[in-house]
Amino acid sequence: MTAEQIIGLALALLVMFAGFVGALVPGIPGTPLILVAAIGHRLYFGEHSVNWIALTVLVLLALLSIALDYFASVYGAKRFGATWRGAVGAIIGGIVGLFFNLPGIILGPFLGALLFELIGGYKFKDASRAGAGAVLGLFAGVLGKCVVSVVMIGLFTVFVIWRS
Repeated sequence: MTAEQIIGLALALLVMFAGFVGALVPGIPGTPLILVAAIGHRLYFGEHSVNWIALTVLVLLALLSIALDYFASVYGAKRFGATWRGAVGAIIGGIVGLFFNLPGIILGPFLGALLFELIGGYKFKDASRAGAGAVLGLFAGVLGKCVVSVVMIGLFTVFVIWRS
């Protein structure tokens, strides 16, 4: 491996680490950022980077992660009795919560689902269950994204080192 390849791999892994952090924070595109770093590395280093098969697997994993995140949040909210209003409230609450650091990220979806279900006519107990489901779904989605992110970074690293 040349010095240029080592620096390129280090930079790609640095961007991928930022993508992993993005997988932990709702609303930040973690796995797409990891994918962009892998594609950029492939475009720059060509044959000394991941091959097209590995890149295709990375694309499929990124799509899986996005779908998993969406379905986990919706499933969690629906499983605990949320209506479409609760799901919309959880999404809006999650976006607003991003501006309030970690407590906002956790409380935002809960309060959003709770508020929208209360507006829709749910009693407080049922609305709070819907909010709890939205938060549990959010955590399940984050866990899934983290697992997929680690797999993507590991796959990329192994292929780059193997091909260099």
